[in-house]
Amino acid sequence: MTTANSSSKVVFGIDIGGTGIKGAPVNVETGELLAERVRLDTPQPSTPEAVGRVVKELVDQFKWTGAVGITFPAIVDKGRTLSAANVDKSWIDAPAEEILADAIGLPVKLLNDADAAGLAEVLFGAAKGKAGKTIVITLGTGIGSALIVDGVLITNTEFGHLIYPKDTIAEKYCSGKVKDDLDLKWKDFNPRLNGYLQHLDLLFSPDRVVIGGGISKKAEKFIPEMTGLRCEVVAAELKNDAGIVGAAVEAARACGLI
Repeated sequence: MTTANSSSKVVFGIDIGGTGIKGAPVNVETGELLAERVRLDTPQPSTPEAVGRVVKELVDQFKWTGAVGITFPAIVDKGRTLSAANVDKSWIDAPAEEILADAIGLPVKLLNDADAAGLAEVLFGAAKGKAGKTIVITLGTGIGSALIVDGVLITNTEFGHLIYPKDTIAEKYCSGKVKDDLDLKWKDFNPRLNGYLQHLDLLFSPDRVVIGGGISKKAEKFIPEMTGLRCEVVAAELKNDAGIVGAAVEAARACGLI
């Protein structure tokens, strides 16, 4: 596979998940993937050393030599991972950005996976060109979230951990996994999601909520049923590419490319 970093406006993006690690070169001015993304299995156990080896394998497949943006399913603060959602607990309080940079021998910018997806949706997807306050919610195994205010990403919001309803947290009540595990029909799931969105609307007064994750493929089943909201609710557009694109853009910003 040939290198794709002939332009200074191209950055390699990698999206690390609990089951898969995906990557591709991205035109950070357009959000376009410049090659078909490659997916490798997340190693089990997903220790820093093991994940580093897979990330290096992915980068090497593209013969990449430039900046790399990487997402991670954790709270990320100043390059350290402060939690470990669906990955090995040895990532907690680890210098993750440094670990991954050392593994591939290239400059790395690390950020939370939902933050990356949210940034991509604002720049190139469902919230493109829209000012104000955008909340991006990813409904999957849990609930990831991103808050972007006038194009500025407010990192590590963790809105899936809000107490909702009174006796639990949101991601244990209306995530994609909850719908599947309880075999909830749309008529039973939609009131749960609607109530949670009303809660977000009350607390944060967003201009819009963008809903991503695998459930967004069935947007017609739930978005028309969301009522009692001051904000608009729309489906994410970038789907499985969002994390890769957002990671690449954040790395480009960190390196002064854009």
